[in-house]
Amino acid sequence: MEHPIFQKIENSKKVDFGDMLTFSYNLFMKVWKQGAMHTLVIMIFVIPFLLLVYVPIIVMSMQASRHSYYDPYYYDYGPETWFDNPLLLVIWLIVIFVLIFLMQAAALGVNAHFYKVCRIVDTESGEDEGGYFDYFKNGGFMKILVLSLATFGIAMAALLLCYLPIFYVMVPLQLIVPIFAFNPKLSVNEIVKAAFKLGHKHWIYVFGLALIAGNVAQLGILACFVGIIFTACITYLPIYYFYKHTIGFDPQPVLEEAVAE
Repeated sequence: MEHPIFQKIENSKKVDFGDMLTFSYNLFMKVWKQGAMHTLVIMIFVIPFLLLVYVPIIVMSMQASRHSYYDPYYYDYGPETWFDNPLLLVIWLIVIFVLIFLMQAAALGVNAHFYKVCRIVDTESGEDEGGYFDYFKNGGFMKILVLSLATFGIAMAALLLCYLPIFYVMVPLQLIVPIFAFNPKLSVNEIVKAAFKLGHKHWIYVFGLALIAGNVAQLGILACFVGIIFTACITYLPIYYFYKHTIGFDPQPVLEEAVAE
């Protein structure tokens, strides 16, 4: 039996573009502190990844530059670095890919919690916000990891098809997190299917909302780059209201039980 969310998508109406932006601004004034905290939590996972990727490259580049400065024939017979060792290079690339999936999974789970916070603040339900990693509990981590793998696979497949399909799939990919956040009982296949069905029906609206919100969020860079911590959450708010006005919210189940199923 098909999940009720697909019927809701089928019956969903067009949203008012201006209303989505107005609602998003009003909500941002209420949740910007929580948004900044979620961004900082995600950065805890991103910074070690960046260090592992770029520090070895910088060190090897400095080493190569130092030897080449004193020896003009260095590049012809210079000493081998671990980047020249195929086995070590393959191991390094594998580690990088594993970290990409783990980092993406962490961001997906934390962002799902932020959508939950948005719903609580917006609806003034008084519900306990819980912790940043609530969606990882009771088997939720595996579902989030599989979702991350699916997201990565879809994006890579779109890129391999001469880049143009990425403009289409970027809309459904934007909807995967809120659909998971508000429907944790759905399977990974149902979440992806629902995201593509909803994204296909309202593609131009979601694309426009995401484009505007993304550009506004970048304004934080003007504040010596630190401001992006406070403005990054803006990108999620129009998507939250889009979901609210197309699918809407069911009575929320206990998260631990829902994710485990």
